[in-house]
Amino acid sequence: MKKTGTTWINTLLRGTNGELRSAPRISLQRLLVLRALVMITGILGTIVFDFFSPLNLPVAPILALLAGITASLVLGIWRARTATLINTRELAAHLALDFAFLTVLLIYTGGATNPLISYLLVLLAVGATLLNLFWANIFAALAIVVYTVLLLVGIATDQHAEHMVPDFQVHLVGMWVTFVVSALLITAFVSRMAQAIRSREVTLAKARENEMRNEQLVAIGTLAAGTAHALGTPLSTMAVLLSELDEQSEQQLQEQSVKADIHVLREQVVRCKHSLDQLTRFYNKNDHSQPGQLRLSSFDEAVRDYITNIHPGARIDFTMEPACGELLISADITIRHALINIIENALKAAHSRVSVTYSRGVTQQHHVLMSVQDDGPGIPPEVMESMGEPFISTRSDSMGLGIFLANASIQRHGGSIEMFNVKDAGARTVIRLPVSE
Repeated sequence: MKKTGTTWINTLLRGTNGELRSAPRISLQRLLVLRALVMITGILGTIVFDFFSPLNLPVAPILALLAGITASLVLGIWRARTATLINTRELAAHLALDFAFLTVLLIYTGGATNPLISYLLVLLAVGATLLNLFWANIFAALAIVVYTVLLLVGIATDQHAEHMVPDFQVHLVGMWVTFVVSALLITAFVSRMAQAIRSREVTLAKARENEMRNEQLVAIGTLAAGTAHALGTPLSTMAVLLSELDEQSEQQLQEQSVKADIHVLREQVVRCKHSLDQLTRFYNKNDHSQPGQLRLSSFDEAVRDYITNIHPGARIDFTMEPACGELLISADITIRHALINIIENALKAAHSRVSVTYSRGVTQQHHVLMSVQDDGPGIPPEVMESMGEPFISTRSDSMGLGIFLANASIQRHGGSIEMFNVKDAGARTVIRLPVSE
């Protein structure tokens, strides 16, 4: 596919690594693109004008001007590609060059009577957009001075005496007044609009950065809560075994049964280490152990394996509809910890049994429903009113962060959590999560 002229120029202006970097560098590239387009258009216009018009153009000054513009383009491209730092002063210098080139062209091609003098407003608008208010005011004053001098010189000289009738002089003065008013309006409004846009971009960038940071904190918090649950049972097991071993005599410690306790302790240490490894690897960009998506059946196996190992005596039923096993969900580990957290809360509240069900959404076919129900007393009204807020719990040994972090993690992946009481059947929690096939 062929590239357009502008695309080719942009490619030429890019650095050796092919990347556009700072805002001043991008602004310089845009100035150079504009200068190149104007030069190409000017050359074509000059050829057409010289061919069809009986007037003779000053060829030597125009050729010298084109040579100067070409040299400035080469210098600008070299700076855009190789310079370490491009600041506002350098941008102002390049824009001043454009003002100078246009002024020289106007001097040799009719001065204030040349329609090209309106291009000063284009340069002024570019300066008001790319530079700050100080430089915009400088260039506005420069443009007005250039136009005024050219107008006064044109009126005072005799080179257009045959045209300088009063009506034409009024026309030139009217053009000058229009130019001055336009220059002041551009400086006053465009500069402030550009400054407002830049300020808004900075504010939006900060907001996006804060949002990303908050998402990372929520994800880490969810994983930390899951890790805390994962460490709780192994540490309790280790504490009980170590207490028993500490109470035994030296002769009892030499018995064969102690080796079985040591083996259990080693297993618990490995489990704790695995949980901590998951926490430390979670945001490691070089870790590719977690794919982008995984099947719901694999997700269910991981949850079952965890619950079976951590709560071997729990009575919990897992049910999955046949059509759900091949559905794909996000492989983010915080989703698994969110479901595990809810299941563990249900186990602590249940009298005897907990059921976990995976089903397809009835109204939303692109969602999977993960339902966790217990046969406990249900959720107290005061807790139901504050559901989803941090530090809400009915247990003295809980910080109440589990549901809050689980809800934040599920929402981060486009899902939702609903919790409600079932009449005479305990509480039910439903996780609604987007899936793909």
